[in-house]
Amino acid sequence: SEDGDIIDCVDIYKQHAFDHPALRNHKIQMKPSVKFGTTKTTIPNNGTSKPITSQIWSKSGTCPNGTIPVRRVSREDIMRASSPSHFGRKTPRKYYFLDNALKHKANYNITAERLRQPRPKDRSEAILITLGYNYLGAQSDINVWNPPLVEVNDYSSAQIWLLAGLSGDFETIEAGWVVNPHVFGDSRTRLFTYWTKDSYGTTGCTNLLCAGFVQTTTKFALGAAVEPVSSIDSEQYHITVSMYLDPNTQNWWLTVGNNVIGYWPGTLFSELKHSATAVQWGGEVYSTNVRKTPHTKTTMGSGRWANYRLGEACFHTNVRIKDNSLQIKYPESLSEYSDEYDCYTTKLNRDTYMSEPVFFFGGPGQSHFCP
Repeated sequence: SEDGDIIDCVDIYKQHAFDHPALRNHKIQMKPSVKFGTTKTTIPNNGTSKPITSQIWSKSGTCPNGTIPVRRVSREDIMRASSPSHFGRKTPRKYYFLDNALKHKANYNITAERLRQPRPKDRSEAILITLGYNYLGAQSDINVWNPPLVEVNDYSSAQIWLLAGLSGDFETIEAGWVVNPHVFGDSRTRLFTYWTKDSYGTTGCTNLLCAGFVQTTTKFALGAAVEPVSSIDSEQYHITVSMYLDPNTQNWWLTVGNNVIGYWPGTLFSELKHSATAVQWGGEVYSTNVRKTPHTKTTMGSGRWANYRLGEACFHTNVRIKDNSLQIKYPESLSEYSDEYDCYTTKLNRDTYMSEPVFFFGGPGQSHFCP
């Protein structure tokens, strides 16, 4: 590929996913047994952003049917990891609010509760969250940027999380874009997925770096670069990401735009195979220098605060969930939350009663507000 990645076309039946013990006798599902359905609206106010429909590598060729495109991991990639088993893995953490998620329903102030709880020592999130129901799917249009600075051992993502289980032992599936120099060796904006079934302890990883996620598409490669990216006061671009549960197989399907990428088999999970209990949209910065001085200089989103407008701050829009009613709808209860509101901020902008809400998030990291 012109961006330096090597893409291998791997036999779909020989992909890494099937090395997972839970998938020994797994019969591959080539497409969802149900349609997720989409509710498209255009973003009102100041024009719209354009969808991204392909990746850089696909200019150089395509993979034949029966194979999947896989970004080749280089020896240099693995040598950057503290150990091969930690490569592409997040560090363990807790989401304390999950223990109360189902009790609270809509009257629950997640922000107040989260501010009282211990926060992870190496992550900073700026998010929109809904909880208290059983979620069978979630989606949004994620504005695509290349954050101006991501330090070499950090990462910065814009993503959706679906969570289930308890604080110390939760399960999650995640997707969006990330800049992760430690894993990829550069600062490009790349498509990513993640899963864990034990709070990022010993299970799960990003993309296809461990067995688990089953890819079915020939068109997108996980971990490959996404372009074009948005620029300040210029053209805006987004990827439409959706994850939804197939009720007949308990597999969670991932789609990007109109492309079905693949699925997380239900057999990987104990809680998520039924539903999720919380959904988050927003951004995450990983760094060992959050919540301390000097703070990391790693930026989130566009690197601008959330109170900037469309064209400057990064956003999620067309935020939707699917619940037991099987309707795709705007979430009934939403809370905004930031781990470090002096460093990364949030703003849910419901301009007028008629327009689609836009959730802005991001920030510069270290600044005079966030020394």
